[in-house]
Amino acid sequence: MLTQFKSGDRAACARIISKIENDSSDAAELFSAVYADVGKAHRIGITGPPGAGKSTIVEKLAIRFRKEGKTVAIIAVDPTSPFSGGAILGDRIRMSSLFCDPDVFIRSMATRGSLGGLATKTKEVCDLLDAFGKDVILIETIGVGQAELDVAQTAQTTLIVLVPESGDGIQAMKAGLMEIGDIFVVNKSDRDGADRMMGEIEMMLEMRPENKDWHARVIKTVAIEDIGINTLCRYIQEHHAFLEEHDLLTMHREENIRSTIVALVESRYSQALWNETGIQELLQSLIAEVLSGRKSPTFASQEIWEHWLNHHQQHS
Repeated sequence: MLTQFKSGDRAACARIISKIENDSSDAAELFSAVYADVGKAHRIGITGPPGAGKSTIVEKLAIRFRKEGKTVAIIAVDPTSPFSGGAILGDRIRMSSLFCDPDVFIRSMATRGSLGGLATKTKEVCDLLDAFGKDVILIETIGVGQAELDVAQTAQTTLIVLVPESGDGIQAMKAGLMEIGDIFVVNKSDRDGADRMMGEIEMMLEMRPENKDWHARVIKTVAIEDIGINTLCRYIQEHHAFLEEHDLLTMHREENIRSTIVALVESRYSQALWNETGIQELLQSLIAEVLSGRKSPTFASQEIWEHWLNHHQQHS
């Protein structure tokens, strides 16, 4: 499988992604074998409220990058189906124009309970597609509002997509989106209120504390008609050049690696704790005590933690 992956076999890449998503026993070994090739792709996050036209913008950006001769990967992070556990919008019908292009790799991923708008394994899949040789990785998130912040840790350039009539200017700032955006896109700008929305965003950006020289761009688009996409691509390239010039890509990758390692360790500890013999029975008894008012949830969590520590100290 590794030989096929390194030769550019899309099916081999898809199989390794599935292994990473499902925590297969050989996933870590396969991932480690290709990790030396990670670090070349430009990772672009596209986020914002549902209905803002993110998928259309992703499609138009991909087409534009392909015209420039760049290979593209698209990771579309969707809600989890309560029945199959898979991504509800996994077919991505709206990106059908890209399906026949062998240099565009599209993967839908289910959030599987992740609260940050990104699937738990998204960072690792980005790394794998980077190692696969993709020049640009577009990460489209589900747009869940206040929890939609993880994308800034994964992407090097973050696009916030809003629409004129949504009144999301103030709400976006409350949700933290104003803090993470490098480029703000007012899509569907042929509708009333686009100029007002632009003004609101620019005003709030003036109030945003700046600790870097990059001043966030604001642009109007009508993505479905391909209006503003060329300028948006130019802004994306300008931001990437800025990151390179100030050596921020290396810093971003270091932070990304750190957060990935921490998240994986925390996940392993969590799995180990909840799989501990007798821990579920203890949890159930503590729930009963909390319900009866004899204990607080804080005290109950402390008791579970102490139970786990004592068990491992006895067996160390």
